[in-house]
Amino acid sequence: MQTLILRTISPVLCAFMILYSVFITLRGHNDPGGGFIGGLIAASAFAIYGISHGVGAVRRAMYFHPMAIAGFGLFFGTLTGLLAYFTAEPFFTGKWAFPDVFGVTVALSTPMFFDIGVYFVVVGAITSIALALEEDHH
Repeated sequence: MQTLILRTISPVLCAFMILYSVFITLRGHNDPGGGFIGGLIAASAFAIYGISHGVGAVRRAMYFHPMAIAGFGLFFGTLTGLLAYFTAEPFFTGKWAFPDVFGVTVALSTPMFFDIGVYFVVVGAITSIALALEEDHH
């Protein structure tokens, strides 16, 4: 489906969808949202872009292979669980820090970083599946 309207609006729509997916991911864990739903929104954006511009355009836009992104997310999520070992606590024990950045207190936590890892796993895996389904194998 390569209509002029879809090809014209899809880059803008996809950019807003990815921005919204990051917002949903970062507000998640204790609020509605999180890495899983944020990753699904981002993967949907890449699927829409693939439908309108083709699989090759999505692969060029992503820069990294989708499964490499998923692997990074798995590594990153696991690494957040290992941080508890440095304080002799069980695996995946939550840690929080409240640094001041330019006079604003920013809340950082290991559950948030775990959600970011989940985000990358979902984006990579679902995008890889979507691109495999959209490719033409003659």
